[in-house]
Amino acid sequence: MARRFHEGNEAFPPASLIKRLLAMLYDGLICIAVLIVATWGYTMLAAWVVGFDRYMDMAEAGKLNTDPLLSSLLFIILYLFYGYFWTRTGQTLGMQVWRIRVENSNGVSISWVQALLRFMMGWASWITLGLGFFWMIWNKDKMTWTDKFSESRVVYVAPPER
Repeated sequence: MARRFHEGNEAFPPASLIKRLLAMLYDGLICIAVLIVATWGYTMLAAWVVGFDRYMDMAEAGKLNTDPLLSSLLFIILYLFYGYFWTRTGQTLGMQVWRIRVENSNGVSISWVQALLRFMMGWASWITLGLGFFWMIWNKDKMTWTDKFSESRVVYVAPPER
C-alpha cells in the first residue's frame, strides 16, 4: 500500500549528489553488517545440512570459494533491505541521517517494482564507475539513472520547524 509523504503539489528540492553519496556510504556500512550476519547464518545452516566435518573439508579444499546460492541469497537480502525502507518510509537509515527521501513525483512512496528497478540500476550505475549517479551533474532535473529508470526521485527533506 502506497504511503503519501506530502501533497503532490508541494515542491521539494532534489537531493544533492554529496548527500546521496554520504547516505550510500552510511548504508553501505550497515549492509556489510547485514551481509556478515546473513553469511554466518547461511554457513551454519549449510554446515549443519552437509555435516560440520565435511563442510570444513570442503572449505579447506577451496570448494566453497564460489557459491552461487550464497551470492544469490546475499543479493536478494540486499534488495529486501533497500526495498523495505524505500517502499515503507522512502528512507534507508543513511537517507534518514542526511534528510533525503525517495518518492514518486506525486509525493507517494515507491512500489516494490520501482524499488527493484532502482536497485538494479544502482548496480549498473556503480559498475560504470559511478557514472549513473554523477549523471545528475549534467541532467537539468538533477536526476540519476536510478531516478529516471524507476520513474522516481530523491528529494531533500528539510527538518521540521520548531
